[in-house]
Amino acid sequence: MKIEQTPLPGVIIITPARLGDHRGFFSESYSAKVLAEHGITTQFVQDNHSLSMTRGTIRGLHFQAPPHAQDKLVRCGRGALFDVAVDIRRGSPTYGQWFGVELSFENGKQLLVPAGFAHGFVTHAPETEIIYKCSDYYAQETEGAVAWDDPAVGIDWGLGDMTPVLSDKDANAPSLADLNSPFTFEGV
Repeated sequence: MKIEQTPLPGVIIITPARLGDHRGFFSESYSAKVLAEHGITTQFVQDNHSLSMTRGTIRGLHFQAPPHAQDKLVRCGRGALFDVAVDIRRGSPTYGQWFGVELSFENGKQLLVPAGFAHGFVTHAPETEIIYKCSDYYAQETEGAVAWDDPAVGIDWGLGDMTPVLSDKDANAPSLADLNSPFTFEGV
């Protein structure tokens, strides 16, 4: 497994090895043992899988507040997406900064998004599937969101002239300035 640090401490790109031949490939997409050897000891309790039918679908920027905050390990099962993490930890030196990476079926990359970061993605291909592990169970009462298009955050979603496909929840999410973040930076 290849482990890459990003400019946002704690947000990590993980690329599992693929063993291929004329039949296709095999990949161990998750190994608690291998990740622990790299200092990643998150215990995941739930897997989520979603399908976005249309290119340009944006989901996010979402988080769950404590006591049900979630670390997420995100990968693309089919298609391609641009996956984004935004630091929403009050007092963090990288507060409001974002990092994004292309996740696709072809590249096999995964993104570890720790609690304290809002998470979202935009699909770059029709019928894109996202699969992600969560370190806590879904708890609707702790859901939160930040506006995907907040100019103070300034994410370049790569949409060009395309109109994004959004849920009502995502279209009406508050700006980062209006968020009373439940997360506080505790040092790295």
